[in-house]
Order: sequence, then structure tokens, then C-alpha cells
Amino acid sequence: MKKGRVDSTLTTAPVVTCMKTLMMVFNFIFWVTGIVILAIGIWTKVDLYKYLKLSSIYQPEAPYVLIGVGAVIVLVGSLGCCCTVKGHAFLLYMYCGVLFLVFIMELSAGITLLVYKGKLEKGFEDGLSDAIILYGQKGEEDITDAFDELQQKLSCCGISSYSNWFKSQWSSEQPEKNTVPVSCCRGDTKTCQNSNLPNSANGTVLPVFTHGCHKLVVDFINGNMGPIGGVALGISFFQVLGAILACCLAKSISKAKYEEMK
Repeated sequence: MKKGRVDSTLTTAPVVTCMKTLMMVFNFIFWVTGIVILAIGIWTKVDLYKYLKLSSIYQPEAPYVLIGVGAVIVLVGSLGCCCTVKGHAFLLYMYCGVLFLVFIMELSAGITLLVYKGKLEKGFEDGLSDAIILYGQKGEEDITDAFDELQQKLSCCGISSYSNWFKSQWSSEQPEKNTVPVSCCRGDTKTCQNSNLPNSANGTVLPVFTHGCHKLVVDFINGNMGPIGGVALGISFFQVLGAILACCLAKSISKAKYEEMK
């Protein structure tokens, strides 16, 4: 082999090693991202869905989509590590294509979160209104339990105020007037005075929570959905970096093999 070819090969080899190191770092971060999305999907299905089902626009398939996306990213990240270690240019080009598809998927999810933030707020308001109507009715135990847990977890009562319950069918069926569910109680539910409540708190501290649940949920959406959507967009563009690295590594490997054959 001539000296020029030897020098060229020695120059290409460190580049390939450096690119492989960068790809392994990317694959690890990408794999961790998949684990996080998978965990969020499982958490949404196991716990958060109890609250989300109170929204009129809640899609029960959403947790499964998150779980599926997370599982695919974990699988693709693992395969990416194998492609990088083996150093096959063709597999790296395929990996680049998969990353591009993941980029489109995550970009769409981020834009959807930002665009539909207002609809999520309205959907929750409509959902809570429907839930108060169905609360305590036969066959609606899931709605009843979800509303109770929401009020207990967020320390709230009703939609905009505790007095929303006074006009509900459930309250009208109670033996005493102006009754709210015990899930609205501040302290011990067994000794809580949850009936014969005034129409307005007038600055006094009542034995039940007086502020509604809708505002708390809206504040959560406004405070978190925007940043979450922004993070989703940021992560999606991170896949572009991975795709570029995969293409560069594939080209470097092809160049090194070509120089060895000369």
C-alpha cells in the first residue's frame, strides 16, 4: 500500500471512532427518552386517567399511544447501539430513516399539545359539568369515584365553587339542603359538616373546600402543557441531530472501507 493511502486510512479511522462515540452517546440519551415516555404512558394509564376521563375530549387510547411510542423508541435506541457497534453503513442509513419518522411523530405530538391547549381547558369544563349531573347515579360509579378523588387530591369542590353542588341532582336527593360530597371536606369525613352550607363563604372558613376544581386544572394546563409541548418539540429536533450523525458515520465507514480496498 502506498504512503498516501496509508495516511488517508489513518486519517479516516479516528474520524470513524469519534463518530461512533458520538452516536453511542446519542443512542443512550435517545433510549432514556423512550424510557421516560414509556413511564409517562404507564402512569397515565394507571393513575392519571382517573382525572383525564372527566374531560369531554379525553381519548382512552392516549395512554396506549404513549406506551407504544416509548416502547418503539427504546427498541430503536437499542438497535441503534447495535448498528453503531457493528458499523454497517446500510443499517445506519436505515436507522437514520427511522429517526426521521420518530422526528415527524414527536413534532406532531408537540404541535398538537400547543394547538389544543385551549380545547383541553374547555373539554375539562364541559366534562366536569357532565360529571356533576351523573354523580352518584347508578352505573356511573367510575365518574363518581373519579370526581371524589379529584376533589380530594386537589383540595377543591365543584366546578367553579362548592355551591355548584347545590343545584345538582345528587344534592337534591340528599335529606338535607345545600349538601356537598364528603370528598370536599377539609378534615375527617366522618365528622365533617357537609350539609346546610351557606350559598357563599363570605370570607369565612367553612368545613369544606370552597374553590372549584376547574381553575386548578386550567392553571395546571397553562403552567405545564406549554412547557411540555416545547420540550416535545425540542426532543423531536434532537432526533434530527441523531439522523445527521448516523448519515455522517455511515459515509465515514463507507469511505474507510473503500480506502482499504484501493
